[in-house]
Amino acid sequence: MKTANWSELDDAARAAILRRPLQAVQVEIDEAVARIIAQVRADGDSALRALTRRYDGVELAAFLVEEEEFSAAEARVPETLKAAMIEARDRLQAWHRAGMASDFEIDTATGVRCGRVLRGIGRVGLYVPAGSAPLPSTALMLGVPARLAGCADVVLCTPPRSDGGADPVVLVAARLCGIRRVYKCGGAQAIAAMAFGSESIPACDKIFGPGNAFVTLAKQQVSTMSGGPAIDMPAGPSEVLVIADAGAPPAHVAADLLSQAEHGPDSQVMLLTDAPALIASVQGELATQLATLPRAEIARQALEHARLIVVDALATAFDISNRYAPEHLILALRTPRDWLPQVLAAGSVFLGDYAPESLGDYCSGTNHVLPTNGAARAYSGVSVASFQTSISFQEVSRLGLATIGPCAITLARAEGLEAHAQAVLRRLGEQA
Repeated sequence: MKTANWSELDDAARAAILRRPLQAVQVEIDEAVARIIAQVRADGDSALRALTRRYDGVELAAFLVEEEEFSAAEARVPETLKAAMIEARDRLQAWHRAGMASDFEIDTATGVRCGRVLRGIGRVGLYVPAGSAPLPSTALMLGVPARLAGCADVVLCTPPRSDGGADPVVLVAARLCGIRRVYKCGGAQAIAAMAFGSESIPACDKIFGPGNAFVTLAKQQVSTMSGGPAIDMPAGPSEVLVIADAGAPPAHVAADLLSQAEHGPDSQVMLLTDAPALIASVQGELATQLATLPRAEIARQALEHARLIVVDALATAFDISNRYAPEHLILALRTPRDWLPQVLAAGSVFLGDYAPESLGDYCSGTNHVLPTNGAARAYSGVSVASFQTSISFQEVSRLGLATIGPCAITLARAEGLEAHAQAVLRRLGEQA
């Protein structure tokens, strides 16, 4: 990991220290993903079987999870785990319901009634990773808002295990959200199938979910292709930035950094503090806690590009954070709420010493599918609105047309679009 004093860095060094870890052999990955997409588009299920055999080491006769496998999963998942998922689902529902938009109508002029109606996207595809660790929490994070949005058809893809089955906990999480169609298919090939369809997996209007570099690039590529789907957001390797003051418990800060580092070798963890002594204390805690973690090797690789930075004031830390736009931002401060107005770009914010990012990952109620790689400057986390389209409408009476028609005529002619003007004039019973 790298330590630095922000005030001692020039502009180039500051830009370098905030740079995310480079995806390995980016061009090669781009090309490999493009080949996978083309193969699935050309050969459908046969390509999916070949790619599943190659990347997952499994021979699948069928991709759809049948009722028997769902039933077996229900029997295998401990009741305590199922209860925890129900608890998390219910808090997710409460939070998402509170933030839902609604239909509205308003008279914008006499005889002119304008409004908006919301509709669930027809068919959505959810991707739930299951590489080094299955993520049933992601099934909840995507399934809950999809259901609240009223999407008519929800498709979920998740990689098969070595025994050819889907992870039982992911299946139970899917059922808790009312999802009936789950396919054992992972990686870029799953994204390609949900984007353009195969004999088994239907094409979707929009694709959601995080994943590795291949999945992220596949989502980006299919979204730019003719006839391709929309996607939720750029969602790559996980990241956390902690802003801490002298009162922050070093053990808590280290635990927060490690909780993101264990996601994968390309995860990014950063600490900004105005208390230089905290750096050494956190480094000591990192070494101690790392020794006890089952995924220590993964976390250790991520820590190789961790950044521990001393700033001259907390205000500077917030300037840096807004420039970086982290996926997760933890404010390990004595008065964290006072600093919230200074946060201009972040996926999700955790206030104080008792709000570890882990709660947001699982059960606080907020969504953990968040923009990464600086995308939080323009994107938001997944919400019910992500699964809906907003349709505007206008209802105009004869009086309404007489009231606002002249305005439209003037603007249309200013733009040189006489047919637009005539569409109004002919209704007014005039010729010009």
